[in-house]
Amino acid sequence: MWIFASILVIEAVILIPSYKRREDELLRQLEDVSGAIFNSIVRLTQTSMKSNGMFQAKVKTLTQDSVVLGVTIYDSQGKLIETIGEAPDIDFDDLKNKDILRVRSRDGKRYDVALSADYLGINYTLIARHDTSNIQPKLYAFIGRIALLVIVISLFVTLVTMLVLGVCLISPILRLRDDLIAAGEALSKNGNGIKFYSLSVQRQDELGEVMVAFNQMFDRVSREIEQRKQTEKVLSAEQKKSERLLLNILPKPIAEKLKEEQDNIAENFAEVTILFADLVGFTQLSENIPPTQLVNLLNEIFSCFDELTDKYCLEKIKTIGDAYMVVGGLPNPRQDHAEAIAEMALDMQQAIVDFNQKNNMQLSIRIGINTGPVIAGVIGRKKFIYDLWGDAVNTASRMESHGVPNAIQVTEKTSNYLKEKYILNPRGTIMIKGKGRMNTYFLMERNNPSSI
Repeated sequence: MWIFASILVIEAVILIPSYKRREDELLRQLEDVSGAIFNSIVRLTQTSMKSNGMFQAKVKTLTQDSVVLGVTIYDSQGKLIETIGEAPDIDFDDLKNKDILRVRSRDGKRYDVALSADYLGINYTLIARHDTSNIQPKLYAFIGRIALLVIVISLFVTLVTMLVLGVCLISPILRLRDDLIAAGEALSKNGNGIKFYSLSVQRQDELGEVMVAFNQMFDRVSREIEQRKQTEKVLSAEQKKSERLLLNILPKPIAEKLKEEQDNIAENFAEVTILFADLVGFTQLSENIPPTQLVNLLNEIFSCFDELTDKYCLEKIKTIGDAYMVVGGLPNPRQDHAEAIAEMALDMQQAIVDFNQKNNMQLSIRIGINTGPVIAGVIGRKKFIYDLWGDAVNTASRMESHGVPNAIQVTEKTSNYLKEKYILNPRGTIMIKGKGRMNTYFLMERNNPSSI
């Protein structure tokens, strides 16, 4: 459309002077006709200008059946001598110092031509009026032919241009656009093996250079995206590994707070149950077997304890040598914290029995349990450890250290939580270091083991 409109504008610009030239050409043809009449009138003025009517009659005869509708004659001083036929619109004063004056009426039907006495070589100035009523239709016909020719040429040039540009330029550009869309989808979906149109075309022009640049760009971006995804996979795997390592050390809520860079991570818990366990005879065993085997045996036992910790949704706090510490009721408070610890303590005893049978050993375990308030949190800047503080922790540790091998010693407070569901044997009052005399109990078994 732009090409078609541009050609029309160009042809219109060319048509205007063509129209003027055609109009001048037709008017000059009229002047050629009137020129012969003027020559005759000039000869008449040289022979007779008497007012007996013969001159006028001869002039009328000359103008009859011609394009000249009237003639006005002035002497050299500008005095009107004769007006024969239709009077022209211009007069002697309009001519002034000009030799020739041509004026066409606004409606285009009349055309006046004035010739000065100097131009004619006589003592008279002649002004003739011409009939131009048939010129305008000729001009319209001329314009119509030119306009039709312009439209035909414009249509032909536009169609040929569209065909050539469509095949050579527009169609490849549209195909390249489709390649760009396909490339965007392929990159977003990590697609491989995309058959681009631009790969199958070899052009030695600017569009060919664009296609080559597009293919190079796609290859480069694809490689970079693939490398980025591989890097992201590695980083994701490392992040998951770090998350697992961190969660092996800290409870998940504490790990989240630590990642948020909170300075003080400590919480008060009104009621939790703490368990301490120690392997009896492990020190003597370490003197008789290689260190590597000793570590393997300890790892086997504590791995079993870790599985029990997960089974009862408890929180392992730490291991110190052959001692194991676990707590129930934090970091997420729960009502059955004492029962969960009791279940784990009983299973820990059975785990040692199974271990001894499997490895032909005589290890035993001493367990102490206490319930009470604690403070739990993380201190320090390096080698973080989630730990507990409070008198309840110390008392639980004393229950273990003042306990009996293959027995689970609990405080009176813990027994109050367990007495409805478990069999507890009173040990009586014993002296506890740092605490004085305390009533303690031995946790024996569940009230109804078959219902568990």
